[in-house]
Amino acid sequence: MAPNARHGAVEARFLFSARQLACLLRGVALMLISVFGLLAVPADAMALGWALVGLMVAGAAVDVGVGVTGRWAALALVFAVARVAAVCATQNQTGDSPNMWALNVLTTTAITLQWEWPPTVTAPVVAALFTVVVAAIGFEEGGVLGPRLLVECVLARLAFVLLQRSGRRMDALRARRTALARAEAISIARQRQDREYLALLHDTASATFLLTATQGAYTDPGQIADAARRDLAVLTGAEGAATTQDSPVDLTAALRAVVDRAPLTVDAHWEDGPPLPASVALALVRAVREALVNTARHAGVTAATVSVDHAGEQVIVTVADGGKGFDPDEVPLSSRGIRGSIVERMTGVGGTAAVTSRPGGGTAVRLEWSSE
Repeated sequence: MAPNARHGAVEARFLFSARQLACLLRGVALMLISVFGLLAVPADAMALGWALVGLMVAGAAVDVGVGVTGRWAALALVFAVARVAAVCATQNQTGDSPNMWALNVLTTTAITLQWEWPPTVTAPVVAALFTVVVAAIGFEEGGVLGPRLLVECVLARLAFVLLQRSGRRMDALRARRTALARAEAISIARQRQDREYLALLHDTASATFLLTATQGAYTDPGQIADAARRDLAVLTGAEGAATTQDSPVDLTAALRAVVDRAPLTVDAHWEDGPPLPASVALALVRAVREALVNTARHAGVTAATVSVDHAGEQVIVTVADGGKGFDPDEVPLSSRGIRGSIVERMTGVGGTAAVTSRPGGGTAVRLEWSSE
């Protein structure tokens, strides 16, 4: 009676619960029916009546045990058949024929069996029990009972099948929702990877191409070759790519390396804090590097400031300069320097990035991330 692995979770749980309920219901119901049936037994057949009640008690104990544990379902079937056969076969001695005790025991058992066993089991069992009844009370009386018994069994089976199909539909809907959620998660992950790759491309190869196009005649070819090799290493994952394990990283040490290699003078203000996940530290480092590169290219100044502050579980990194500034609303959508290499990169790790600037008023890039 354990849930079948071939069924979905909802359907399997319904089947298990239905079989438990049928066993418990039959055990309790037949006990109550037998108590009232014993009251109608003639005095000279009282010994037989008590023997039948004893059989009902034993069968009820088996039903309750099977309903609680879900084991020995075949034993419950044997006791169910034995109780009905005994009461029906002796109904001429325990009361009028047809006997209401026998009739109620038969119909209750036939109905509950529809929720425990398939028709290949219940059909021959119910037919055999009906034969016992006919043998005891005669074909004329049994012929009247037959249609009633058939209708009750069919309705019980129909209700069981409808509820089982409802559970099956719920399993199908759940599986469909799970598949859609998985597909959405994969799509988001792919989009995030695409954005990261575009940001890497902007930070590496496109920067080298721009250097070659604008200053190629004045730049050492070896320097360009070295830059191209570093770009290739980053883009192929050999160097500087996101870590596969989000191990803790010291943000201050990582940013110090960026500041030391910046193309302008950087006034850095560090505030030591707890280590950050590698993916977060990587996003912050690359965003700071891009902000410093943008300052060197466009701000018209040779100095910038970088500050790192911690507020509880939050880390705030600010890159500012006193350059000529710009209007953020006029930055074209095709430009990936701010949107791709800074804003989307921070969004990808659950952080935020805000760029504040105005013509003649300098530029400030504020990067925030919190573990809460």
